[in-house]
Amino acid sequence: MGMYIGLEAESYDKVYRDKVLLKRIFHYFRPYKRSMAVVILFLTISSLTYAFVPVLVSLAINNLETIRNISYLFFLLSVILILNLLSWVFNYFTVKYSVQVIGNVVLDLRRDAGQAVLNHDLSFFDRNPIGKIVSRTNTDSRDFGQTVDLTLQLISSILVIIFLLIIMSFINLILTLITIITFPLFFVLALSFRKLARLKTLLGQRALASVNAYVKESISGIQIAKTFRQEDKLYNNFNEVNTTSYRVNLRRAFVLNAIFPSLGIIQGIVLTLLIFYGGTSVLGNSISVGEFSLFIQGLTYLFFPLLTLASFWPTFQTGMAASERIFALIDTIPLVVQKDNIKPFKLNGEIEFKNLSFKYEESKEVFKNFSLKIDSGESLAIVGHTGAGKSSLAKLLARFYEFQGGDILIDGINIRNFDLKEYRKQIGIIPQTPFLWADTIENNIKYGNRKATRKDVYNALESTSGSDWVKDLSRGLGTKTGERGSLISMGQRQLVVFARVLLENPTILILDEATASVDPFTETRIQDALQKTIKGRTSIIIAHRLWTVRHVDRIIVLDHGKIVEEGNHDELMTKGGMYAELYNTYFRHQTLEYIEKMKEIV
Repeated sequence: MGMYIGLEAESYDKVYRDKVLLKRIFHYFRPYKRSMAVVILFLTISSLTYAFVPVLVSLAINNLETIRNISYLFFLLSVILILNLLSWVFNYFTVKYSVQVIGNVVLDLRRDAGQAVLNHDLSFFDRNPIGKIVSRTNTDSRDFGQTVDLTLQLISSILVIIFLLIIMSFINLILTLITIITFPLFFVLALSFRKLARLKTLLGQRALASVNAYVKESISGIQIAKTFRQEDKLYNNFNEVNTTSYRVNLRRAFVLNAIFPSLGIIQGIVLTLLIFYGGTSVLGNSISVGEFSLFIQGLTYLFFPLLTLASFWPTFQTGMAASERIFALIDTIPLVVQKDNIKPFKLNGEIEFKNLSFKYEESKEVFKNFSLKIDSGESLAIVGHTGAGKSSLAKLLARFYEFQGGDILIDGINIRNFDLKEYRKQIGIIPQTPFLWADTIENNIKYGNRKATRKDVYNALESTSGSDWVKDLSRGLGTKTGERGSLISMGQRQLVVFARVLLENPTILILDEATASVDPFTETRIQDALQKTIKGRTSIIIAHRLWTVRHVDRIIVLDHGKIVEEGNHDELMTKGGMYAELYNTYFRHQTLEYIEKMKEIV
């Protein structure tokens, strides 16, 4: 059992009946039914020309006994050559159109899966590793496409089998019966592999998803790993996950491929019976050499289609398992669902948390009957120990998570009733850790407003700390930031994030310890600009620095999801409660008075 640790189904996985899966798959092919009709037409013609070749060869062998004419021989050879060329031409068009159809279907599947993923709230990504989600979207959709291609081969194989068996039955019924008497064995053997193949395929896909998830996580944390000299540990863990995937997929390959030697044995038995009975019939002048040759060739021509037909079921399970995993992802219902689609033109910014209850997990309650009102244009600082619920309030307000009880009202309207995209336009969030896309500084600032001009970008920069630092860069706004902004400093990344948010001109501004990643010099540059920015704008500031708690209208102190103190800086310091304790512990050393006093002591 140890080998299967980490290969469990995800919380959103579902088990679909084959009938339901096939119905969903056909739904994706419906828009391309004309192209599929062309594929089937060329597939039919290609299969018939392919199957007609052994018949002509048999006819040539028979007629050469009586018609000893080189011209006739060349004529037959020419016909056979033309048939092979036509088969190639028809097969070319079959492949051309089928590739287009399969590509379009896989594209539609990936679009739907991608849309489903983007519609989920952050709790979905908390529970499910990103690498596994990526594996479903990319790898499983590829496996599905390969199975559809195999299905087209199956149709071709059936046509070849039917055509050859009809011709062979007219020539010699007994030899035909000897050929087809073992057909049921092919299908019994194939169907017996079906459930086992489905199980092994699901495990193999989960194992590959685990490898993708681990690689993604390892590369994301490579700097930390190198800092703590844990490269060997990373490699050993990767080797363990990769080895598990290798073993699981090796067993999967054994199951999927074990069918082929078994089918080869059946072919050998049929060939032995054909040679025995056919050879006896030739010696007894019951059939001609050409007709006997047709059955020997026919067995070869039939074996590959039969192999495709029989091995279809185990391989088909790869596609069914892949589609099952993709549809489970698409069908997962997001937890954050809006009840209406009110599109606010411009919010006033009055916020009210009313008897709010929220938990990330059943055993992890964050808020219970929490209430708080923030007036329009008011600046509010939230302070408290780690885990008090400061950032959770911001995430709930932005609808990143669904709350379980109570209401959150903006201008008296429940936030569940807004059009989510239009609502989020009114909210600007500046996180503690800045994230930039691998693009230019200008495009990162314009990320939420592509219509903004370069002048608008410079104005947004001026609203934060000035744009002189951008002008000092070799390519100015055209400077590439690198993945996650790795090519510029942490302070510069945060300034870009500030400008990106302010370019949107949000009604409500949330700063989640936004200056924690900024050096003191850069923080000094943005303090005055930020004070002007929050003036007259509803602002929630999750406090980390001294300046943010000294220059706000109101401060609340959170402790385990409850407001324990409330007031301005001076009032709370006079009380001498938790705020005064936090201030003296975390903030006091940042004051000018404290620094001057330390100089005197030194």
